[in-house]
Amino acid sequence: MTKKLDVLRIAVAQLNPTVGDIKGNLAKAREARAEAARHGADLVLYTELFLAGYPPEDLVVRPAFLKACEKAAKEIAADTADGGPGVIIGTPLQRKSGRHNSVIVADGGKIIAERYKIDLPNYGEFDEKRVFQPGPDMPGPVNFRGVRLGIPICEDIWGDQDVCETLAESGAEILLVPNGSPYYRAKIDVRHQIVIKQVIETGLPMLYANQLGGQDDLVFDGASFAINADKSLAFQMSQFEDVTAVTTWKRVGETWVCEEGPMSKLPEREEADYRACMLGLRDYVNKNGFKDVVLGLSGGIDSAICAALAVDALGEERVRCIMMPYHYTSKDSLKDAEDCARALGCAYDVVPIFKPVGGFLEALGPLFEGTKEGITEENLQSRARGTILMAVSNKFGSMVVTTGNKSEMSVGYATLYGDMNGGFNPIKDLYKMQVYALSSWRNDHVPPGAFGPSGEVIPHNIIDKAPSAELRPNQTDQDSLPPYPVLDAILEGLVEGELGVDDIVKQGFDRATVERVEHLLYIAEYKRRQAAPGVKITKKNFGRDRRYPITNRFRDRV
Repeated sequence: MTKKLDVLRIAVAQLNPTVGDIKGNLAKAREARAEAARHGADLVLYTELFLAGYPPEDLVVRPAFLKACEKAAKEIAADTADGGPGVIIGTPLQRKSGRHNSVIVADGGKIIAERYKIDLPNYGEFDEKRVFQPGPDMPGPVNFRGVRLGIPICEDIWGDQDVCETLAESGAEILLVPNGSPYYRAKIDVRHQIVIKQVIETGLPMLYANQLGGQDDLVFDGASFAINADKSLAFQMSQFEDVTAVTTWKRVGETWVCEEGPMSKLPEREEADYRACMLGLRDYVNKNGFKDVVLGLSGGIDSAICAALAVDALGEERVRCIMMPYHYTSKDSLKDAEDCARALGCAYDVVPIFKPVGGFLEALGPLFEGTKEGITEENLQSRARGTILMAVSNKFGSMVVTTGNKSEMSVGYATLYGDMNGGFNPIKDLYKMQVYALSSWRNDHVPPGAFGPSGEVIPHNIIDKAPSAELRPNQTDQDSLPPYPVLDAILEGLVEGELGVDDIVKQGFDRATVERVEHLLYIAEYKRRQAAPGVKITKKNFGRDRRYPITNRFRDRV
């Protein structure tokens, strides 16, 4: 008969896997297990689909990928023959019942149990029903060294499938949850409430282990935690940091209580958003093998914060900024761009576009004869700049960072094959006023893990001056758009809130303005479909979360 443990030391491996890098992910898992063993852990809990990386999307349809993942699972299971910690680790598994989002539990050199995810999410950024089948049966507890562990997987605690209740009724003593929960603003509070709800319903403590790292447009922020059976916070791990933490649990009567674990302070809103953007950019560049990045530095707020994010994420030696002036570029913009690059310490070049634009205008002259000069000629400036950045990218292998904010992307205030050129956009899901807030925050703070300098890295003049594309004399954004505080509020209603025009007008906004913004939002869909990926910050980003048709005649009118 297995002796009952009265103390269980659980290591939480909050790590940064890479989708498809099965060998690399296995190496990370082994390193974390070795660290946990040095600290006397009995068990290591990894995150959802850790060996595959999350989300693997259609990779799991490939038989070779599934075989490689299962081979890695067997290898780490064999490691447990050394008498050290057991493991709970996520991996896709192909079984007679289907292809499952799974975990294996290993101890003593072998796999002692498999558990399959029951509730497959199919909303927002999740699309698991396309590639996985739910577990064929409700999971029961796993007996690990005399402790009955319930192991629901991520969505199993969010939905209404009663997975946790079933585990409690069948004798589970602790609920250990591997997760792949992406960041959006205030998501931690949502997770805590979900876990507290399950703790109340089951009477069991719950440990929530969450993945870390950037994966395309998603950022996983870690912030793993546990809630005791009395609803108190048992421990809280840090956000945006790769760490393995050992927690100590003690049996008190029939209940397990966490006696020791980290209690990290979580960042406030601006810091969290900034660090999410920084981590997303860093991982996109590094995981895709780019040695450095290049971006156009215009002297405006958007390119300035992108430059700061790039230096913070990668280091000044991996960032090149290029100012590309034309006739309408102001002296202030020239000075502001140079001051920003100098403050950040990154490479800075000036490449005028007088001749390229002049060449285009000359070549197109016969076709445009007799027409009025306007937006076409303005866009030639933007497209000349985009071509220069792509040429630098091709020549030196640098990834182009594109710099449009969510306000601009919402209403189409961006030029295809011009300022929209690039591989990744760290501020794609930040509205303009949020860009201002984060810029001011960055001037006062250096985020943990940043390579950039302290002090004012975004010159105050950039923050203070009226935003302008500078494509014609004395142009400002407000010539074509409502003031950004108004525009952003309307867009948040239309995009995040899915509100109707009447609902937004009732908030005090002008009907004609709301209707115009809604129209611009719809007709810019074709541009967003061709935009670079970027970090998800809000609950509803463009792409994974908000999927509207390009061809769309609906308008919300009385």
